[in-house]
Amino acid sequence: MPLERTHPTTRPNAPGTPEALAAGPDGPAAPVRETPPAAPAPTVPVPAPAPVPVPDDHHGDPPTLLTAHGCWYPSADPTGDHVAFICDRAGVPQLWSGPARSAEAHVLDAGPDPVTEVSWSPDGRWIAYTCAPGGGEHTRVLVVRPDGTGRRVLAGAEAGGSAHLGCWSRDGSALAVTLARSSDGGALAAYLIDPDGTNAPVLLFAEAAAASLRVCDLSADGRFALLRRGPRGHREGLVLDTTSGRTTFALRVADGDPWIGRFSPDARTLWLRSDAEREHAALLKVRVDEDGAGRDVSVAAGRQDRALDLLAVPDHGGWALLVWNVHGAGELEGIGLPTPDAPVEERDIAPHLLRPDLPHEVVTRLAAAGRGAVFVALSGSGRRPGVWELEGGATPLRTPWSARDEDAAPPGRPPVRPVPLRCRARDGLMLGGWYHRSPERDPGRPGPCVIHLHGGPEEQERPVFNPLYHELLGRGLDVFAPDVRGSSGWGRSFVDADLGAGRFAAIDDVADCAAHVVSLGYADPLRLGVMGRSYGGYLTMASLVRHPELFRTGVAVCGMSDFATFFAGTEPWIARSAAAKYGHPEHDRELLRDLSPMSLVHELRVPVLAVHGEHDTNVPPAESEQFVRAARERGLPAELLVLRNEGHEFLRADNRRTYRRAAAGWLQRHLGGGATS
Repeated sequence: MPLERTHPTTRPNAPGTPEALAAGPDGPAAPVRETPPAAPAPTVPVPAPAPVPVPDDHHGDPPTLLTAHGCWYPSADPTGDHVAFICDRAGVPQLWSGPARSAEAHVLDAGPDPVTEVSWSPDGRWIAYTCAPGGGEHTRVLVVRPDGTGRRVLAGAEAGGSAHLGCWSRDGSALAVTLARSSDGGALAAYLIDPDGTNAPVLLFAEAAAASLRVCDLSADGRFALLRRGPRGHREGLVLDTTSGRTTFALRVADGDPWIGRFSPDARTLWLRSDAEREHAALLKVRVDEDGAGRDVSVAAGRQDRALDLLAVPDHGGWALLVWNVHGAGELEGIGLPTPDAPVEERDIAPHLLRPDLPHEVVTRLAAAGRGAVFVALSGSGRRPGVWELEGGATPLRTPWSARDEDAAPPGRPPVRPVPLRCRARDGLMLGGWYHRSPERDPGRPGPCVIHLHGGPEEQERPVFNPLYHELLGRGLDVFAPDVRGSSGWGRSFVDADLGAGRFAAIDDVADCAAHVVSLGYADPLRLGVMGRSYGGYLTMASLVRHPELFRTGVAVCGMSDFATFFAGTEPWIARSAAAKYGHPEHDRELLRDLSPMSLVHELRVPVLAVHGEHDTNVPPAESEQFVRAARERGLPAELLVLRNEGHEFLRADNRRTYRRAAAGWLQRHLGGGATS
């Protein structure tokens, strides 16, 4: 294989400016930038960079549109009649908008930079979104008018900086944005920015050594802000008095979706998605006094056997949408929210939202809108990601601009519906996952099987249509995608089971999962492969060197091969979050050395393919390069595929296609299989 490089009031004297403000004419093609107003520096240094222009990316021949496209991350206007969303119909995730019940959707930013988040302002005047220049990890926040005019960069335009989307003020006059700069040691600062560029930005919160920061909600009068901060596994929800800057309440909140909760319209109740003192995340009700202090924390909705994954509360606060995690699938529930003086048991549950039946297995995003409409982003084993509308108890209605289910896969090759599979690790811990059986071979005989490992490690394998799996299955290769210890969806104890030296057991989980599918007669013990992305890429390399006789080959994607070099090369805020999960690069140096695949690379015995995005600053490409180089020095077949204009996530259709075909071809070559594609 060839190597390829192929944020409702503003203080007039804001203590700082964000990384960039932009004011432009009524036209998305050539907005004009202006320098932010001068102001004293914030307490945590996040200096304003020199302005840069927004490039004109709206020229040239239109791309060929994909039939089997995906639509996700919906955000509706105040009326609920129009929706902004992300769509990859042109081969790259872009910002689109259209009527909820018409196919006349149109692109709002046709540039080449992938869009990752979308938020329509409560007053309907602006759509805010996050994009990743060059496909990398350094993101910026922009706004555009619903008609496509007035596009401008609000923050994150300077090289080496990142901006992350927060919530809107309730009146739509300001947008919360988090800023980070590698050059300042990863200091994080949250600002409220006037999208019109009239008022100076307002510093809400700053921290010199933060792992993550997100402004999730602002009270209607703007006095209180809800923030989520902290590293993975140690997230906190903070209530901040925006006038004094004082933190008035803090509580542990759940990992996963960053939108952890919302204030009631009178700001006397706070609704939080939290796993504080619980195995599974639940909806908590927190009384908030006049000073912002939290009182009388109670469980408003919770289940003993499943976690609350997603939470959405509309502006009026009369009801909430909850998505429960059922072994990876999603169950949607609508409940009425009690008034401040009413007990939870007397809540008025909205009948048409109680338990709506959904056409597909997994809910990835909720968006409550006007006229009682709810937009739900769904994915499933038989479809591409799409957006569906729920209203008035009617059957869920697929938006006209979402791809049809039948377009998910080429004709003649229907998607495979996976089956849940449980197995027990050698220390007795029960693991779960999904098994995908190839239709290209005799189901009565064992065949080649690929153990695919997700990232995180707190992610969870879910029953969704995965084009990579479809490619592998079409080549006669089965796929078992397990949740090894450290994965979400199985409780807090399971998530924490891989901390510290527990990571050795997580590596053994991979081997135990492989042994289990062999014992069931599904997999041929002589034709086992292992692959994964991000943390799964690390697990792939670690499994190959710690269980060298088990697998015949591996495909490691954006994985860490040496914790010392990873901590030295990654972004500062990522390093702080990773230390809470893997270990401190200084205090736990010996443990991290023993856990690093490079420490045992001399045990590697099989061919390996590594894949990386050239702009990955989460896990730098050098992690793959050094592993491949060491394999070659041992005389083993080893190749590196570097995808241009990609970061830690592969977002462009052409690169994703190249990746999955290269990976599937490599695995088929070394494991055998049936049909080719």
